[in-house]
Amino acid sequence: MNRRIKFGVFITLLSAVLVTCGVVIGSELLSRQKDKENFEQLAKLVTVKSPVASPTPTGPPAADEQPAAAKTPSPDSEEESQGQLRDLSELFAMNEDFVGWLCIPDTDINYPVMHTPDEPEWYLRRNFQGEYSESGVPFLDFRCALDSDNLIIYGHNMMNGTMFAGLRRYVQKDFCEQHSVIEFQTIEGCAKYQVFAVAQVKSNDDWYKFVNANTAEDFNSAVDKAMGKTLFQVGSSPEFGTQILTLSTCYDSAHNGRLLVLAAKL
Repeated sequence: MNRRIKFGVFITLLSAVLVTCGVVIGSELLSRQKDKENFEQLAKLVTVKSPVASPTPTGPPAADEQPAAAKTPSPDSEEESQGQLRDLSELFAMNEDFVGWLCIPDTDINYPVMHTPDEPEWYLRRNFQGEYSESGVPFLDFRCALDSDNLIIYGHNMMNGTMFAGLRRYVQKDFCEQHSVIEFQTIEGCAKYQVFAVAQVKSNDDWYKFVNANTAEDFNSAVDKAMGKTLFQVGSSPEFGTQILTLSTCYDSAHNGRLLVLAAKL
């Protein structure tokens, strides 16, 4: 009888543990799904503008005025016209911490970027609205300004493939070469960056200390050190005066590792 009672108690406790684990896991999955949907809603608020080839007349031409011939934009002007791809005005109005939109075409990386110099990791576990979130929001290093020599943006490597999890594919050179352009649009416009290297480093790597370079020697020294740790290089190293965009996420967390994707402004 005692054995039956003990066995019954054991089964009851085991069931309770399993139910609790199920609730916790279910809640976690629900939370991450909510985060994903939240970012999708933000992306919908960012409308894509189509480049306009020529201005639309506001009325009929004057009697002594000939209608202007429609102009076909040259490849160069077409590329320039696409520098402002998104309307970020609504997001700027919603949150003063919002500084720009990060996008890697043909990947899942398409997110707002936050900046809180007074509270460096404020968005590590908060969503765009400032509520608790496991996913957080990608954020710019607190020491950076939009004109810094090295813009360092941090994002979580989420198991469900969101946030900066997509950077894991950059350890494959073929993928990197096929997705080498990164867009970062701010109030100053949409800038494009070309990936030139991918590196696996520790969380305290010297690269994280490089935000601005006073001289070409300082710049080249920082870049050379980083290039010595790269998994591979794509193209040539940037020259002094070229802004660098660094995307950083956790990688091999058991050894406090980080994955860096380094890109130079075009």
